[in-house]
Amino acid sequence: MSKKEYILAIDHGTTSTRAILFDHDCQIKAVSQKEGGVDYPKPGWVEQDATQIWLDTLAVMADVLNKSGIAPEQVKAIGISNQRETTVIWDKKTGLPVYKAIVWQSRQTSDICDRWKKEGLEDMIREKTGLRIDPYFSASKIVWILENVPGVREKAENGSLMFGNMDSWLVWKLTGGEQHITDASNASRTLLCNIAEVAWDKDLLKAFNIPEQLLPRIVPTSQVYGTTAPYHFFGCEVPIASVVGDQQAALFGQLCLEKGMAKNTYGTGGFLLMNTGKDIVRSNNGLLSTIAWQIGDEVIYALEGSIFVSGSIMKWMRDELNLFEKVGDTAEMAIRAGTTGGVYIIPAFVGLAAPYWDDKAKAAVVGLTLGTNHDQLIRAGIESMAYQAREVLNAMEADAGVPIQVLKVDGGAAANDFLLQFQSDLCQVEVDRFKVNELTALGAAFLAGLAVDFWNKDDLKIELGQAFKPERSKDEMDKRYRNWKEAVKACREFKPEAME
Repeated sequence: MSKKEYILAIDHGTTSTRAILFDHDCQIKAVSQKEGGVDYPKPGWVEQDATQIWLDTLAVMADVLNKSGIAPEQVKAIGISNQRETTVIWDKKTGLPVYKAIVWQSRQTSDICDRWKKEGLEDMIREKTGLRIDPYFSASKIVWILENVPGVREKAENGSLMFGNMDSWLVWKLTGGEQHITDASNASRTLLCNIAEVAWDKDLLKAFNIPEQLLPRIVPTSQVYGTTAPYHFFGCEVPIASVVGDQQAALFGQLCLEKGMAKNTYGTGGFLLMNTGKDIVRSNNGLLSTIAWQIGDEVIYALEGSIFVSGSIMKWMRDELNLFEKVGDTAEMAIRAGTTGGVYIIPAFVGLAAPYWDDKAKAAVVGLTLGTNHDQLIRAGIESMAYQAREVLNAMEADAGVPIQVLKVDGGAAANDFLLQFQSDLCQVEVDRFKVNELTALGAAFLAGLAVDFWNKDDLKIELGQAFKPERSKDEMDKRYRNWKEAVKACREFKPEAME
């Protein structure tokens, strides 16, 4: 194998699209990033322009090759990690979306989910999919488009439309319309996949009235699906060798390859996943059972706790409250504050996910006084990420029946030393951050590289950057956590009358 070959990872998240080149030593050669727009047309609605996401993908692929000096021929394979659940339906002939992509965070399908709950579908859905009825997942978004965009239902039934999460959309575009696929990890997030059989479930499709011909083919997570259309990759036909949901990608990228290993990602949302091996572990504590990845015929499962708003609390504080200019400055501000002064921020901007699954909850700031200052608010925002993660960690330990000794972390906010030390203190566990923080992209790269024999499993490696260990007493942190729980209770009990 030539040392001059690389794996290109396309990491499409909610707020940005990145292209990252990895060498055979699992090191980053170059990165290109383009921030993407998110639209909020109505309260609780979150949408994106899928065509713009595709154009951003082309732009970062070109830019990363240009800035690295790497020729397209040196790219051995492409791996894709993507924001999950975000739903796009497009016309097979024109290649144009029939409506904007409905983002995973969007609550615009709440009425559809309420209807399904009244129809008594919850138990069947949980048994078959490992998920819950919630606007978070793709199925209600598909139904919303079918019911609200004129002419779409008829076109879907006659086979002229295609559905996909963002993985399906990007692969279809990259292959010039040759491949309409999704991998097992992404399929498991649609509310349509029987995770024990790794297949679309006909009972669910019938219950939701979704035409099966709309859906992509389910494939393994690590496999060559096809190649780039030459006109999309500078005349080259490069194998596309993995697609994987971003959180499962991070689990693989952190090398949580053994049963019981766990990671937490502080991204736009927060996501704590534990590898449960070949076993589907059913949660009694508000978590989800999901497919982690499929390699060959082997399917690996995970327990997941999803948090709708994690790192995006900082974006809100920066962009809407103008509390700071650079996120990198917030750790110093939080330390300077010394304490939140009794302030707790519950970032339920789009409801609360695990372990509550309360899509009616409203965001709140609790404990304000006339003495509350700028730095204390910032500290409370950072601490909210850790409190939510502890709630999920406690639920995961209860479901798995084993304590988590080490929590591996990644995501943009994992660069914040204050957050990771507070997380360690709050959970009384070691928190490990690695030298390479692009672990979602690295996971997609690993899976692609394995598929084309660029790496074998013994080649995969990540280097520890810093281990954060508890410095404060368990009693003190448990008291803070009890106060957080009281603040969440108050937030959930506040049910204002709807107003235009």
